[in-house]
Amino acid sequence: MTNTFTFSSRLSFSLVLTLAVLLQSCSETPDKFFGTAILNTNTISNFGTPALANQINDQTLEFADIPSSKKKGNEAAEQVRNNILYMEKSLTDIKALSANDDLRKDIKAQSIALYEYVIPVYKNEYIAYAKLCDTKAPQAKREELMQSVAQKYNAEFEKKYASLLAKGKVFAEENNLNVDWK
Repeated sequence: MTNTFTFSSRLSFSLVLTLAVLLQSCSETPDKFFGTAILNTNTISNFGTPALANQINDQTLEFADIPSSKKKGNEAAEQVRNNILYMEKSLTDIKALSANDDLRKDIKAQSIALYEYVIPVYKNEYIAYAKLCDTKAPQAKREELMQSVAQKYNAEFEKKYASLLAKGKVFAEENNLNVDWK
């Protein structure tokens, strides 16, 4: 009976040890974690800027001498909707990341917070702006909306984004990732 107990204890210990190793090996490589949680935020780095407003508005440009440039009238809104879909997928991917140390946990939390901050603005203000662009609303009305976005959201966005990038730099350095921060 003693031998059975010892064998059972050893088997249990071995299973626990194997499980721990498997769980540890299930975490993403540093490169994949960095790409998902930090690098993907490049797609929202122009949040609240005139560059993003111009990019959305440019979807509505038509050229008289190029018939194929004729627009249906929903191109700007479609681009914003596609951006939202991509951001929501990125957010889902970030939430699925394993965070097995404090730095990863912090980066994951900050990245989630950043996406959860910008997605509602895209769904509301940027969709409204895109519709104004698609309907060729007066420029003053479009500018007013974009100024409102900048005033309401930019300072907090910049703070969240800078904090995430600062953590990202530490993570990249600790994991010997070759990142060009320019």
